[in-house]
Amino acid sequence: MIIDIHGHYTTEPAAMHTFRDKQLAGLVDSARKPTTTDLGISDEQVLKSVEKQLAFQKARGSDLTVFSPRASGMAHHIGTEATSIEWTRLSNDIIHRICTLLPDNFIGVGQLPQHPGAAPKESIPELVRMVKELGFVGVNVNPDPSGGYWTGAPITDKSWYPLYEKMAELEVPGMIHVSSSCNPNFHATGAHYINADTTAFMQLIQGNLFNDFPTLKFVIPHGGGAVPYHWGRYRGLCLNMKKPPLVEYLMKNVYFDTCVYHLPGIELLTKVIPMDNILFASEMVGAVQGIDPETGFDYDDTKRYIDQVGTLSEANRYKIFEGNARDVYPLLDRELTRRGHARQTF
Repeated sequence: MIIDIHGHYTTEPAAMHTFRDKQLAGLVDSARKPTTTDLGISDEQVLKSVEKQLAFQKARGSDLTVFSPRASGMAHHIGTEATSIEWTRLSNDIIHRICTLLPDNFIGVGQLPQHPGAAPKESIPELVRMVKELGFVGVNVNPDPSGGYWTGAPITDKSWYPLYEKMAELEVPGMIHVSSSCNPNFHATGAHYINADTTAFMQLIQGNLFNDFPTLKFVIPHGGGAVPYHWGRYRGLCLNMKKPPLVEYLMKNVYFDTCVYHLPGIELLTKVIPMDNILFASEMVGAVQGIDPETGFDYDDTKRYIDQVGTLSEANRYKIFEGNARDVYPLLDRELTRRGHARQTF
């Protein structure tokens, strides 16, 4: 089985955008805010909206996508905490509808109703709801709800601890994923995303989070940001800070995905990062769309890159494509086992 652990719902029906526009307009003029959260989206419209993802799955050879709301659409820095709660519930609910209609193709991960200045613990009710009621297997955690200004505490700060305690209790990993950028210095997908991935990893080196939460797991997307390319720097900094060796210190709890859009980048990732810490992902349909003129294939067809890495054994390919995902997402593993998808052994 090929499990893509990083997919976003970037093909939403227009009614979603209309609701959001009205919701935010209502902050200025209450007469313009939506009168209902019933968007009137039919099952047929939902199915139509993911035809592109289904076509890519079939053409590229993946089986199951771990699916979450559009990352840039979370926009935690826009509006109020109340609008974030309302928008988050609506966004998670439509992911649940997709996963219910197409359970063989999608399984859910949710966003949190974060907001600048709001304590992370305020997101716990939605975390519980998405796992207990919607059947989600993971959660996206935004380390910078301010949208590029980093006004909050590092992800190792104790203000995050109540949220982590509940995540550990529910056995759901967090994908470290920022949203859109309102800082003109940082392009969202080209700078802000990669900055955040790298920053989060460095914060984890500086802190001691996994001593307090030994079962907590984080996936750092987009290939781990700049970390694999500067692996020697981070190994050195870890030792300079009198921490244990980096792999021993963090890599029982931190994982990287394969949202890296060229073969040399994937080759570097698989050479530098331990095999147990790499999870297949494409982010489709996401950050970089279109055909790479150097290859003639879509940039985000990341399975092709992994297939071309000749140094990978069959056992390691299995880890990247399925096994590691089932280790990192226990609820996913149990659901697949329930469906009769046994793990492979080598």
